[in-house]
Amino acid sequence: MIVRPIGERVLLKHQKTEEVTKGGIYIPEPARQEKKEGIVLAVGTFKDGKELPLKKGDHVIYGGYQADEVEIDDEKYIFVDFKDIMATVVEE
Repeated sequence: MIVRPIGERVLLKHQKTEEVTKGGIYIPEPARQEKKEGIVLAVGTFKDGKELPLKKGDHVIYGGYQADEVEIDDEKYIFVDFKDIMATVVEE
């Protein structure tokens, strides 16, 4: 299935929170903080039709309080407004 966001929206696959620290300590579910990071799967356009400055596969950090969760083919995805994307993450 192909999903294309309409308007200034981005479809993300949410990055799960780590269950174990780098030192090997298990973090119980209630103590985990939800990371607001995801991988871009699809990108909408600006009102004038220009492409948003993101591409499929980008690792992003997002903020804001509004994110719409959807389930497609038994997988959970998130629609986020482009204005809520705060940064892209580049691995060195």
